[in-house]
Formats: sequence, structure tokens, C-alpha cells
Amino acid sequence: MRQFVCALIVCAVASAFAAAPTVHVKKEGASRVVVSVETAGGTSAAAYNRTLQRNLELTGYFQVGPNGQIRVTGTPGGTVTATGAGKQVTLSAAVTDDKSARMAARQMSDAIVEAHTGARGFATDRIAFVNRKGPDNAELYMCFPDGYDIRQLTSDKRAAVGPRWAPNKNDIYYTGFLQRTPLVYRLDAATGRRSLLAQFKGLATGAAVSPDGKSCAIVLSYQGNPELYVLDFATKRVARMTRTQSASEASPCWSPDGRQIAYVSDETRHPQIYVVDVATRKSRRITNMGSENTNPDWGADGMLTWCTKRGGQNYVAVMNPAQGESSARLVTDGGTWEHPSWAADGRHVVASRDKALFIVDTAPDGDRPTRLFANGGNWMNPAWCR
Repeated sequence: MRQFVCALIVCAVASAFAAAPTVHVKKEGASRVVVSVETAGGTSAAAYNRTLQRNLELTGYFQVGPNGQIRVTGTPGGTVTATGAGKQVTLSAAVTDDKSARMAARQMSDAIVEAHTGARGFATDRIAFVNRKGPDNAELYMCFPDGYDIRQLTSDKRAAVGPRWAPNKNDIYYTGFLQRTPLVYRLDAATGRRSLLAQFKGLATGAAVSPDGKSCAIVLSYQGNPELYVLDFATKRVARMTRTQSASEASPCWSPDGRQIAYVSDETRHPQIYVVDVATRKSRRITNMGSENTNPDWGADGMLTWCTKRGGQNYVAVMNPAQGESSARLVTDGGTWEHPSWAADGRHVVASRDKALFIVDTAPDGDRPTRLFANGGNWMNPAWCR
């Protein structure tokens, strides 16, 4: 039973059937605005410059080099100004050590991105993820998208999987095995305080909080096989969304307007992605290409990312659900890709591959995937706070 539950959580439900032809992705990278980072003096200038360079280059819009169209000058811990390309951005921040210098650099990176592109930067957002240390031992961690300031969140020596951020950008909902049965917990990322979401008979997994923060989608088995429900936080009442007596549901995520939920079901004996209308509780299948389609995440701009298996390999894909699968694109080469999660900019996702985490640029002319950090471990299940 335990092995079945773990398999359900990661949606490894069935063997592959004849797959669509493999499509290889070739990305050269678009031309970028050159930024010269010339800050000096003060406390931790080296940490500031290194972090600013890392974050600017992750955006896909900028590259750091000499004689840039934009010059960043000033003193970390005092005033720093980015001037050029018709814009001027000035920020002041208190810097007392390398950690605070890195945060000041992230704030400057986001300010430069917004001023010059109109897009929202993601440097100050965080990524939660899992480090699997053994068969029944997986702990939660988080860090910033530049890969610095990694912090361990749990130390239970029990399995913890599927972290998802709440809209308040502080609470993390995840599935934990503290009571040997998978149940959903809420973790306060700031204080480390943890609470059980609710006590259900059977398993409870995959909690995803609605955009308004008033409810969550969750997979429960208390009425039989795992089905998709919506739990109202105020009343603690649950509304059943699916009735697939011979199938299992997993990995729910909300549309930006909170009216629909995308989820995975193995109703056809092979995991595919469906969308249910919360008001009518009517579902429709939205993926057909590929032998397995799993791990959906619905971005704030309405785009969906997920993993699709084709020719025995996993790819990260994106599409507009309103336009259907004809709008789908593969944004990585084939590999062991899992669990893509959107950034706030609607362009980048974080995903796992080969026990490591990568930032993936989904733009047609975007950059190749960038590894988040090189630390040893079995890193998986990333979720981007946005």
C-alpha cells in the first residue's frame, strides 16, 4: 500500500504505450542588453556584484559585461543606481553582511527587470523543494532562484513531498508521512510552525490553495479510491469534484481565476491531464499526445506547464489550455524531467532532472536550462513562490 501511495503522488501510474515522435528543442538564446556591474566599497560588495550578475543573467533579458548599455554604480549598503537605455533605477538598502548584500542585489535585479521590460522579476521570490535522503526520508528545503541561501525547513527523517506555496507567499502545504499515512500539513516558512490541515480517513495528498486563499484542491481517499475534492477552509466542508471509481487522481492546480482545476487522472490507464469546472464539476481531458502527461502547474498568465513522456523520455511542455493541445510546445530536450513550476514572470519554470534542479526558459529563443545549485543530493519536487 505504501508503495502504491508513493507512486500515486509522483503520478508514475502506468507503463508507456506507442508515443508521439520525439521533438528536439534547439535554443540559441536571444540577444540581450549588456549591463556593467561596477559597484564597489562598503560591506560585501563582492557578494552583491556576484548575486546581481547571477540574477540579471537568469532573466534572459540581460548579460553582464564591460561597456554595457546599462551601468550599475554606487556602494552596496548605500545607494546603487542603474543608468542607461533611457532609464534610471536607484535603490538604497541596509547591508551588514553577505546575506543582506545578496538580498539587496536581488531587489535591484527585480527593479531593473521591471523598469526595462515591464515584466515582474523573480529574484526575490523563493523556491521550495525536496531532498530525498532515503526510501522513507525526504526533507523540505527552500532557497532563492539564484541558488544561494539554501535553508532546510523540516528535519523529521520522514517523507515529505509535493510542496505548494499559498497565495500569502509564506505558507507551504505539503504531503507528509509523520503519522505513516500521507496527510497534508501547513508549514509557516518564516517561523517553522507546522499544523495538520485536517484529519481524514485514508490518504490526503496534493493540496493546492485557491487563488483567493479560501479553499484548497486536495486528493482524498476517504470515500474509496483517490478522488479530487475542494476543501473550504472556513467550514471544513469538502466538495467532491471527480467520480472515477476505477481511476486515481493527483496533482491538482488552480486556474488563475479560481474557476477551474487541472489535475492528473489515470482513467485511461495512462496518466493524462484533465480540467474540471469547479461550479459545474464537469471535467474535460486536455492532453492526448504522449504516453504520460503529469505534474501540471497553471501560471498567473493562464499558461499551463507539465511533463510529457514521448519516446521513453520526459520533456517539459507548455500550452494555453484555452487554445488546446494545438498550442503546446516542448521547451526542453528529452530527459528525466519532472515537476515544472512557473515563476512570476510567466516565462521561466523550475523543474527537476537527474537529482538536480534547473531554471528553464520557455521562450522560443530562450536560454538553455540553468542548474540552480551544484550541491550534492537528490533534489526534486520544486515549487516556485509567486
